[in-house]
Amino acid sequence: MDLELAVKPARRAGKGLDRILTLELVRVTERAAVAAARLRGRGDEKAADQAAVDAMRNELNRLPISGTVVIGEGERDEAPMLYIGEEVGTGSGPKVDIALDPLEGTTICAKNQPNSIAVIAIAEAGSLLNAPDVYMQKLAIGPGYRPGLIDIDAPPAETIRVLAREKGVSVAEITACILDRPRHAKLIEEVRSTGAAIRLIGDGDVAGVIHTTSPDETGIDVYLGIGGAPEGVLAAAALRCIGGQMQGRLVTHSEEQRQRAARMGVVDINRVFTHEEMARGDVLFAATGVTDGNMLSGVRFGKTGITTDTVVMRSSTGTVRWIKATHQDLEKFDEAG
Repeated sequence: MDLELAVKPARRAGKGLDRILTLELVRVTERAAVAAARLRGRGDEKAADQAAVDAMRNELNRLPISGTVVIGEGERDEAPMLYIGEEVGTGSGPKVDIALDPLEGTTICAKNQPNSIAVIAIAEAGSLLNAPDVYMQKLAIGPGYRPGLIDIDAPPAETIRVLAREKGVSVAEITACILDRPRHAKLIEEVRSTGAAIRLIGDGDVAGVIHTTSPDETGIDVYLGIGGAPEGVLAAAALRCIGGQMQGRLVTHSEEQRQRAARMGVVDINRVFTHEEMARGDVLFAATGVTDGNMLSGVRFGKTGITTDTVVMRSSTGTVRWIKATHQDLEKFDEAG
């Protein structure tokens, strides 16, 4: 089943990426999701992540692109494959930036808990923020609100009240998504003091941000808190396609981290980035569920086939496709490359 939703009028700026790549990306996240799903609930985060990395890399190298990983598994000395700066694709197509997380929510997958996904975004070369692997303060809401509504420097309680007023509901009807971390104790206390509800998540803040785009289905209106900067760029890419507002600012704890950010092009460490600045130009985004979640179902293994659930989006057209696929050729998931 392939359900297509055009969420916004066409927003073309030049030729952009070949639309064929939109569906090609689906194969990339499907392969990674299936590989990881074979190991879900086994308690081995590293094995599940490595399986997803291997599968995603193999499929990426089949794509007709000259791709460079700008958001990946880490720097070259930290990650043997899909490291920042790695070149992927056949080399015969357009030059593109790639942001990816072959298994977003490794702990979630290892415990077989909700909302683990395989995710990737590509954009024209030079269009994605080359964010270092540090923390990022994030604030995000879904589409339908007036531009400039959110301010990452505003007190969280004020953000909740403004959002409720704009939505036309009481504060008690607002739900914020926050990573369940000790660093968020004060944030959680302040949000709860308003009377709003909180959905605490153990991992997977790319999905957390995306959940704000469909609050009627997910029950989440706003995402707040500090998570990974690479995940922030992936989330920004999704919002460029599906709509919404997001702000992010890098959070560094050492001079080495600040120097690393500078080497990657972030001169002003205190700069607040919007999602339009983190993911510019024509952006393609795809995510496949590994475990069941609010947005996507997890991989299903049947006697005669494997079922996957994927969302794929494109910013220049505002098109969002939901693809539930049944794969009867099981051997393709075992191909080495």
